[in-house]
Amino acid sequence: MTPQMIPDRPAMGVRRFGRVNWLGLRTLATREVMRFMAVWQQTIFAPLMTAGLFVLVFALALGQGRGEVMGLPYLVFLGPGILMMTVIQNSFANTSSSITAAKVQGNIVDTLMPPLSAGELLAGYLTGSVVRAGLVATVIGTGMVIVTGRGIAHPLWALVFVLLAALLLGGLGILAGIMAQKFDQMAAITNFVITPLSFLSGTFYSVQALPQPFNTLSHWNPIFYLIDGARFGVTGVSDAPVVRGLLVCAAVVAVVLFVAWRWLKTGYRMKP
Repeated sequence: MTPQMIPDRPAMGVRRFGRVNWLGLRTLATREVMRFMAVWQQTIFAPLMTAGLFVLVFALALGQGRGEVMGLPYLVFLGPGILMMTVIQNSFANTSSSITAAKVQGNIVDTLMPPLSAGELLAGYLTGSVVRAGLVATVIGTGMVIVTGRGIAHPLWALVFVLLAALLLGGLGILAGIMAQKFDQMAAITNFVITPLSFLSGTFYSVQALPQPFNTLSHWNPIFYLIDGARFGVTGVSDAPVVRGLLVCAAVVAVVLFVAWRWLKTGYRMKP
């Protein structure tokens, strides 16, 4: 067969007969969920242990003399920050590791060849991040309620910000996975971008205590609003207006997901 006779591969952004490929989307989403569930000790249980260690170090070693923060006992204030930091890190890791591993192992073509549109690829990858974030948040949230003896002040708000965190960091994980060509590059992104942002966003402290210009700079960090919004959902207390945080996070999520969709549609740094 001559090169002219080889049929073109279907464009990644084209839908078949104007309908969603539900079978392909479900298969990709199931693969992403099963991928982290196969090692649940590492992806679900390990974050619980890490969160417990943070609580032990900060609440017991440092928190005894701190008294209240924003009118809350330090352990109660700390809980939502630990929860969201863990959600953020796990959501990012799920999509970024999936794409990077597929590229390094050379089997990314198995994802690109099926007739899946860019939107379906995006939805499939994000499903894994959302499910993983939900499981981690449920496990840590349950432990937090047991330890502090307090319920969730505004469950709907807490759920919304956990979902936004999963979508935002899942989308950023897709972008990082597309950019990275090897695991070293992905580790650099995680260590020098994601981890500092999650630690320096009001996880362990109130930004009201920061001097200028750090107080103002914190309000330009969308991850601050994720953590602050979750803290409002759990405790009813926040550093910034919760509606403002919701709007900022929703806008950033929309931008990140659009860029991720565009890169998937064009096959940027993914097509062989």
